[in-house]
Amino acid sequence: MSERLVHILIDSFWKILLPGLKMTIPLTAISFAFALVIAVVVALIQFARVRWLSGIARFYIWIMRGTPLLVQLYVVFYGLPNLGVMIDPFPAAVLVFALNEGAYTAETMRAALESVPGGQIEAGYCVGMSYLQIMRRIVLPQAFRTAFPPLSNSLIAMTKDTSLAANITVTEMFMATQRIVARTYEPLALYIEVALIYLLFSTALTKLQRLGERRLGRFYEEAGR
Repeated sequence: MSERLVHILIDSFWKILLPGLKMTIPLTAISFAFALVIAVVVALIQFARVRWLSGIARFYIWIMRGTPLLVQLYVVFYGLPNLGVMIDPFPAAVLVFALNEGAYTAETMRAALESVPGGQIEAGYCVGMSYLQIMRRIVLPQAFRTAFPPLSNSLIAMTKDTSLAANITVTEMFMATQRIVARTYEPLALYIEVALIYLLFSTALTKLQRLGERRLGRFYEEAGR
């Protein structure tokens, strides 16, 4: 490795990492938070089996899971202006990532809700709870425990998928790397460097996932005593 390349990698590290801290992480966190809200609402609609609402929920999931994320980004950012709807790059990315991830995590939440034994729901009715109370006190807490590992995996996947936001001019880590590559003509080394930074973020999230699973396990063990 030449001295010039070493200097480029050292100099570019912070120029890539800082957009990750300022843009990639906030984009992931905000999008995933909205995605969770969407997922819970859509999953509860399907769980309640309200016919026409369930049809809308399934249609939404079908569209979002059946079309590429990159195409969805282009439709919202480059396509909607033709209809007079102008959205800035960051909000457009948040909107698309939230809607896309919400469809996938809605299925995760639906499966988790259906894993709760029906007898517990009937027991809630027997002690005088309303439907909403049963959902809030019995079903959702157990469902979230079941869904926590796959939801954590979805968060890690979204962290990597935010690199697609560079296609709609969001200045996150991948776009920062592209700009450095255009200036230095060192694509191999720099793209490996940004891949390692993504790996660093994913590793940190994996550690947090394991910590969260252990704490959830202890919490439910204590609650069950």
